[in-house]
Amino acid sequence: MEGGDEFVPPPECPVFEPSWEEFADPLGYIAKIRPIAEKSGICKIRPPPDWQPPFAVEVDNFRFTPRIQRLNELEAETRVKLNYLDRIAKFWEIQGSSLKIPHIERRILDLFSLAKIVTEEGGFETVCKERRWARVAQKLGYPPGKNIGSLLRSHYERIVYPFEMFQSGASLPVPCKPRPYESDDVDKEYKPHSIPLRQSVQPSKMSSYGRRANRLQPEPEPTEEDIEKNPELKKLQIYGAGPKMMGLGLVPRDKVKKKEEGGADDLDGSGKDEPCTKMTMRLRRNITNPQFVDSFVCRMCGRGDEDEKLLLCDGCDDNYHTFCLLPPLSDPPKGNWRCPKCVAECKKPAEAFGFEQATREYTLQSFGEMADTFKADYFNMPVHMVPTELVEKEFWRLVSSIEEDVTVEYGADIHSKEFGSGFPVNNGKRHLSEEEEEYARSGWNLNVMPVLEQSVLCHINADISGMKVPWLYVGMVFSAFCWHIEDHWSYSINYLHWGEPKTWYGVPSVAAEKLEEVMKKLTPELFEFQPDLLHQLVTIMNPNILMAHGVPVVRTNQCAGEFVITFPRAYHSGFNQGYNFAEAVNFCTADWLPTGRSCIEHYRRLRRYCVFSHEELTCKMAACPEKLDLNLAAATHREMFIIVQEERKLRKALLEKGVTEAEREAFELLPDDERQCDKCKTTCFLSALACTNCTERLVCLYHTQDLCSCPTDKLYLRYRYTLDELLAMLHRLKVRAESFDSWANRVKEALEQEEGNKIGIKDLEVLKEEAADRKFPDNELLQRLTGVLDDIHRCRSRSTELLNGNQTSRMSLQDLRTLVETMHNLPCVIEQLGEVQVGMLEEPNGDEWKKAAPSPPAADIQALLEEGALLPVVAPACELLAGLQEQGRWLEQVRRTLGPEGGEVTLAVLRNLMEAGCNVPQSVSVETAMAELQELLTIAERWEEKAQICLEHSRQKHPLSTLEAIVNEAQLIPVQLPNILSLQACLSQARAWVTDLEEIQNGEHYPCLDDLEGLVAIGRDLPVRMEELRQLELQVASAHSWRDKASKTFLKKSSQHSLLEVLCPRVAKSKKREEDCVSSEADSDVNVLGLTAQDLRDPGAIVKCTNGDRDQLVCVCGGPPRPLVHRCHLCKDWFHGGCVPFPSVLGPAEAPLSNILCWWDWDTRFLCPRCQRSRRPRLETILALLVALQRLPVRLPEGEALQCLTERAINWQGRAKQALETPEIQGLLERLQELRQTEIKEEKKTDEQQQEEEEKKGNKEEVIVLSDSEEAEDGVESLVPLVPCLKGPVIELAPSTRTQLEELQLEGDILEVTLDQTQTIYRLLQAASPPPHQTLLTLVQVEVFLFFFPPIQSYTSAESIQSREQT
Repeated sequence: MEGGDEFVPPPECPVFEPSWEEFADPLGYIAKIRPIAEKSGICKIRPPPDWQPPFAVEVDNFRFTPRIQRLNELEAETRVKLNYLDRIAKFWEIQGSSLKIPHIERRILDLFSLAKIVTEEGGFETVCKERRWARVAQKLGYPPGKNIGSLLRSHYERIVYPFEMFQSGASLPVPCKPRPYESDDVDKEYKPHSIPLRQSVQPSKMSSYGRRANRLQPEPEPTEEDIEKNPELKKLQIYGAGPKMMGLGLVPRDKVKKKEEGGADDLDGSGKDEPCTKMTMRLRRNITNPQFVDSFVCRMCGRGDEDEKLLLCDGCDDNYHTFCLLPPLSDPPKGNWRCPKCVAECKKPAEAFGFEQATREYTLQSFGEMADTFKADYFNMPVHMVPTELVEKEFWRLVSSIEEDVTVEYGADIHSKEFGSGFPVNNGKRHLSEEEEEYARSGWNLNVMPVLEQSVLCHINADISGMKVPWLYVGMVFSAFCWHIEDHWSYSINYLHWGEPKTWYGVPSVAAEKLEEVMKKLTPELFEFQPDLLHQLVTIMNPNILMAHGVPVVRTNQCAGEFVITFPRAYHSGFNQGYNFAEAVNFCTADWLPTGRSCIEHYRRLRRYCVFSHEELTCKMAACPEKLDLNLAAATHREMFIIVQEERKLRKALLEKGVTEAEREAFELLPDDERQCDKCKTTCFLSALACTNCTERLVCLYHTQDLCSCPTDKLYLRYRYTLDELLAMLHRLKVRAESFDSWANRVKEALEQEEGNKIGIKDLEVLKEEAADRKFPDNELLQRLTGVLDDIHRCRSRSTELLNGNQTSRMSLQDLRTLVETMHNLPCVIEQLGEVQVGMLEEPNGDEWKKAAPSPPAADIQALLEEGALLPVVAPACELLAGLQEQGRWLEQVRRTLGPEGGEVTLAVLRNLMEAGCNVPQSVSVETAMAELQELLTIAERWEEKAQICLEHSRQKHPLSTLEAIVNEAQLIPVQLPNILSLQACLSQARAWVTDLEEIQNGEHYPCLDDLEGLVAIGRDLPVRMEELRQLELQVASAHSWRDKASKTFLKKSSQHSLLEVLCPRVAKSKKREEDCVSSEADSDVNVLGLTAQDLRDPGAIVKCTNGDRDQLVCVCGGPPRPLVHRCHLCKDWFHGGCVPFPSVLGPAEAPLSNILCWWDWDTRFLCPRCQRSRRPRLETILALLVALQRLPVRLPEGEALQCLTERAINWQGRAKQALETPEIQGLLERLQELRQTEIKEEKKTDEQQQEEEEKKGNKEEVIVLSDSEEAEDGVESLVPLVPCLKGPVIELAPSTRTQLEELQLEGDILEVTLDQTQTIYRLLQAASPPPHQTLLTLVQVEVFLFFFPPIQSYTSAESIQSREQT
């Protein structure tokens, strides 16, 4: 591809998909498709889907060493360019300069194409003289009008022209050194490709394969130390293209050091005793040591004077004066320098190119990991997502690039005999399953196909690896196989066992010479020194280039489980799309023999070695003609005839030359290298010319003049067979080939016998057995003979059954006539023919039956059918009568179904009648009944569809009246319709729903919410539009809204209780509680059982239930008792400090106590979470909810419970106010207020006295400011020493008054409502009792503890509280 041209895929090759019958004969199927597929050169075969052979390779033991492929070295034109750049780079290196390739129009300048075009235009002087540089730029693909021609001239004159002058042998007119130009700084230095040098050095094991590398980036060159350590590099055993030059590009170990120190050291002679080192270029001066004098003599002038201008060659250690060189050098060159003798190495021809072998050994797993990683990294996407078209375009871009080096590895030509085939092989090494045995015998198994009976290669005894024994191929992305044809131009077949596709390109055999011509024309440099380049599988060329030159090319993507066939002399190439495993082998059929002989003649012209002897193969088949397939025998006869004629002519010419001596030689027993023609390398078999003096040599009879110069009497013929023996072999082949003609004539004569001359059945069977014994191919005549014998056996069998009356099924009259006619036409005599004809004449006349009445009675029809059943054949009249009988039965069934005595008619019954009527013989009565059934069925289906639409909830609902009209009208149809019945049931439910709603709404009380919700759910499910349903939904929604508002008012956040549970009193506790739970489900029950509605409004009844028997429990955490526990005032259970929130002793922060000495005002009243289950809103909030409840036309259980709660709260509040307003209580309240005032005054007085004492003591120390924590510590901890000093009671209550207040307090604690009187009663009772020292001390300690160790989680984690207490 030139420049940025994108690759255009060639057309696809033919793809064949054989049936199982075709797939059973592999070579037969290939011969069948050959006329089509051979025109493309290659084809693809997809086996039947169920043909999936198991993969038989032992993966763990499979180890191989792949080849290394550098993609741009594969392409022919690119390799020519790289070789040219290498030579020009070495030329400038010898001149002491490096090659820098310029860029023009943002692409690298193609120096090879530039030099080639300038040469075609007449050379540099002519192009300059005639000003053709613009034409040169146009041919290179540059746009016109940008003065590119002058740039090309500058670059050519500066870089290429000195090299071309040197190549031509002319002297350079000026000192050879590239002149810099204005853009020289942007050019990158060219790194020589050095194919020979690289191929001699094994790649490093640490190298990362497949990395993109830019050729223009410098790489470190091998040093002398590398050369010494690498014996291969030291010996320079280089294979491949490119010149071989000792020391090119090598850098000595001490070169850098010498350059740094060389100036001063060389002047004073300190380095004079240092031995000379190869690969070192430096100027020799002032050498006085006598032992070096002879070495420092100029090879041009023979003098050793002017030592300061004497140069030492880095290649051969010869010395030259700078002024003796042509052209002379004005200054010593920098870097390496080589003399004219070494420079001549640049003109050496390129050596044969070949692939390197990798040093690393892979397993299938390690190679697959490397291959997948490379592909994923290269395309930056998962390997299975890379499109095949993208990989194809990128492959052809890379092989055409001289700037990018991409290296891949390919496990090619791996011997299956050594490593194991991918197909199952029955070689006794391991036991095969039944499935593996089947695939091991299959002709498509590549181990079996070459040795099939129809294959020519089965007659070769040796196992030829790659031809008779398959080769294995393990590929990765971009790994390629180059343009080639198979050895001996044979067929090849490739099977892809698994992995990513393999892309193929093929050229038909008719265009093989055209392809060779195009490649030689475009890259003559490669073929000049390697004429058989295309046989080496190392060269590829872009299919687009070949197609542009008239070569037809096809392509295909071979996927896993598919075969690709290449035909004789069909060039093919391709590459792998990714990691895969393939297997390939050659095979040869009878049609290949002429092609194989032509290939030997082609090899003879190229002096190419043969894989096997074509003459030997042909003679071996001719020696045993009876074992050959007929087609193969005929083809071998034709081939043997040509070989014998040619051999007779060659031996006659040798005899005329005067060679009369001869001896028989068993050439097949000799090794191939001992029987090869010394001139053309052909393997001799039928004959060869040898010399008694030159025993080591022999030649074929085509090159008798090239054996030696010895006299003719010293020459003698070595032959395998005499001419008479060859003729005898030819005759036996002819008999075998022509035996078919004799047999065919006898078969034709037997099959064409007329009446009176017919032969016996035995004679026909003998002819068929002869065809089987002689292995005649399947042909039309044999098929006719087989068909006749099959007809004979069938006629005899049916005749016997007919005459004996033991037929499995009776024969029709037409079948009987056909049988008699067939027996008449057979070429042999059938004994039963006469008896069968007599039976046919006795057949009753069916025309009399047909004269019966159009609709005879059923009894008459049955009698006629019974009489016909006794006949040996089925009469046509019987079929007519059976039809009439079937019509009568069906019409009777229709009348019975649609009549008044019929049962319920359903749609299924109608459809079954219609289906049965279609199978009944048609008549006027049947058609009339069918029309009536169809009309009834259409009407019924229409009403069913209408009812279905009404029943669908997704559609618009219809009013009750509309649906009733539909049902009433549909009931007039005499068919049972399921949808109409369903719609009728829905109407009944809708009427019942309306009735239930009216009963609920017309009752004495408002309806309950549960009843309304049930009605709403039922009404929504009905496909009827009811106006009452909308109103009902609004009522239910308003009730839910009120319930939500009440829940927000009463329920705590994340409460486990429902609203109804909170509003109803808790009359019992569960004896068992779940661990780690604040309140269990049993504690939350709405325990109203045993209490009437009146009891729910009576606080005394609730208190009585609450004061029942209870167990003493410890805390919600269920843990063991620990210090700092407090008791609930209502349920008397104990709780840990920190597990539940305790009250703050000094009151809330927003309203603290005015005097801490008034201990009766301390907040010690504690209700546990089980007793205080709600937020306990104020009574005013509850009254607002009741007002909203009164507006609802719905009864809610929560509303009734709220009313009961409100009534209890108002009742209790009235009694509490009445008790607190008695003179006794009012006096006690005034007494408590006086005590508070007294305590406040005493506290102020004490503070003043303390302040005066401090001033007297003169305490003038600095003021200490307390932090918040210290203040809090003083506020709470100061109560600890104060608690034991508290005294009481401070007031006295009468026993009756105390009892009354305690009862009021208990009732108030049970209420889920906040009332001010509750706190007042509690303080009165606390002031009238002794101070609870232990309780107060516990609350103070818990508050101090929680201040310093606040709870991390909610008050439910007993473990966290316990750990903090331990801290």
